[in-house]
Amino acid sequence: MQHISSTLGVPDTTYVPRHVAIIMDGNGRWATKRHLPRVAGHTRGLDTVREIVQACAARGVQYLTLFAFSSENWRRPADEVSFLMRLFMTALRREVVRMHANNIRLRVVGDLARFSPRIQQMIKDAEARTAGNTGLTVTIAANYGGRWDLLQAMRKMLARAPMLDGESIDESMLAPHLAMAYAPEPDLFIRTGGEQRISNFLLWQLAYTELYFTDTFWPDFDAAELDKAFASYRQRERRFGRTSAQVVAPGLSGTA
Repeated sequence: MQHISSTLGVPDTTYVPRHVAIIMDGNGRWATKRHLPRVAGHTRGLDTVREIVQACAARGVQYLTLFAFSSENWRRPADEVSFLMRLFMTALRREVVRMHANNIRLRVVGDLARFSPRIQQMIKDAEARTAGNTGLTVTIAANYGGRWDLLQAMRKMLARAPMLDGESIDESMLAPHLAMAYAPEPDLFIRTGGEQRISNFLLWQLAYTELYFTDTFWPDFDAAELDKAFASYRQRERRFGRTSAQVVAPGLSGTA
């Protein structure tokens, strides 16, 4: 499906965001606040993932993208990285069964070559198992970085057409090679944990996304907190470069 670029056209605005992207921040601080090891926060955060996936599916969201592990997260302590890899495998084993039973499709984007062969195979198996599902598409960004995404897209584009003249390159030629070319640009970006930055996440795709920041740590971010984010989203006037007078219908008609 061809999706409208927010810089080349005006995407439809809907009452419920079609695509929600989330940086799940604050797991470690949630645990430290409770005098628990940081890894306990990551374990609890997996329960939140399950709840938010279910909540998004119930509310009619079509795409949910979760920033699980950035290309910069390898800088964390080795024991924490090792635990996150084991948790990732646990999630692939357990949660994919649940997703498949609920008609949810799973996709994983990022530079997967750095993961162990076992994890890479588990990702392939999970994607293949859920490929025919037609409900919510959940994307896990793992060893992902926005700059990596732009670079790999450029390399793919030039590999396909190595004789391209730089002056002839436009957005429509690059966009199909981005890691998430299958999804519309996010309507709503959420970051939990109190930080207010996008941290190299979906640099291209967030061009006109509505940003929502909350102090709530990810393990405490539940369906009620998601609804607060959606309520904030519905108050935004999405102009996409136009004036308020040009926005005839602000998209609050209740259509999904």
